[in-house]
Amino acid sequence: MDGDFRIGFVREPAALKRFPALVLNADYRPLSYYPLSLWPWQEAIKAAFLDRVVIVAEYDEVVRSQRQEFRIPSVVVLKDFVKPQKRVAFTRFNLFLRDEFCCQYCGAKGDLTFDHVLPRSRGGVTSWENVVAACSPCNLRKGSRTLRQAGMQLRRPPRRPSSEEMQAHGRRFPPNYLHDSWVDYLYWDAELEA
Repeated sequence: MDGDFRIGFVREPAALKRFPALVLNADYRPLSYYPLSLWPWQEAIKAAFLDRVVIVAEYDEVVRSQRQEFRIPSVVVLKDFVKPQKRVAFTRFNLFLRDEFCCQYCGAKGDLTFDHVLPRSRGGVTSWENVVAACSPCNLRKGSRTLRQAGMQLRRPPRRPSSEEMQAHGRRFPPNYLHDSWVDYLYWDAELEA
């Protein structure tokens, strides 16, 4: 597998709108829950044709070439194990996922932005330890002031999340689309309720 594999599984988000394939590692766990490891159906068929994956579930839809007909894969498993990444990338999506898609000042959900706890104008840096998800009203209310100056408090202090924490958060916030064939593979390693 090439080095760009991990970051390349979502090449074109528009291509994922119709018949995406869930990509599982060789141990049958998703490569990633954040974002969920999906390939466009074209990539899944190409990987199967090149003998890099095993197709374990398919859609009812088919595509045709000049000589063949293929059922579109809905779940594929890599033949070679890809070692999970330990470092969590500092991205807007991952920041919102860490903060469970809610404002860290008031708890509101919905249209979020991000805020530097110690403002950049006062020497604050853009890092896991200084940036939180915030709704627009709270972000505007705080402005370029410190928490004390603005009379605001954080729900929890910002910190660098572990890969395991992000996987757990990712399980709680699945994407808008989940095909029935994916469910058995997404939650089999989750803790069972008594």
